[in-house]
Amino acid sequence: MSDFDAGDTGHDVDFGHYEAGQEQGSLDQMHHAAGSEADASSQFGVYEEGHHDTDSTDFSQGHHVEYDAPAAVHYESDDYTNYSHDATSDDHVFAAESSENAHQANFSELDQLENSFGKSFVDGTEFHSAGGEAQFGVAGN
Repeated sequence: MSDFDAGDTGHDVDFGHYEAGQEQGSLDQMHHAAGSEADASSQFGVYEEGHHDTDSTDFSQGHHVEYDAPAAVHYESDDYTNYSHDATSDDHVFAAESSENAHQANFSELDQLENSFGKSFVDGTEFHSAGGEAQFGVAGN
């Protein structure tokens, strides 16, 4: 805004500049993060499984003859067979194991930044010329 006042005589000059205002600003920032994880596992193991067989067979065959001569005669004859069979069988499991586990985790984070500022200002100058003398001055509030 500027004013020019020549007055009644035309010799007085009054020139002024005046400015007033207000500035405002703000910053509002938000960050949000969230997450989760889950896992599970199971395991089963057999450490030994066995099967065992044994067989045993014996076989023998023979012939026996006996003879006596003087006075009384004696004669003897034998045939024989011997057979034997043995068998065993077994099955076993030595160890068995199982396990299970589970895990779950969650997280969340929140960051917020807020900043605001304000500024008021007044700026002004005056120029006076009266009676041939000129001067600058600061405008008052």
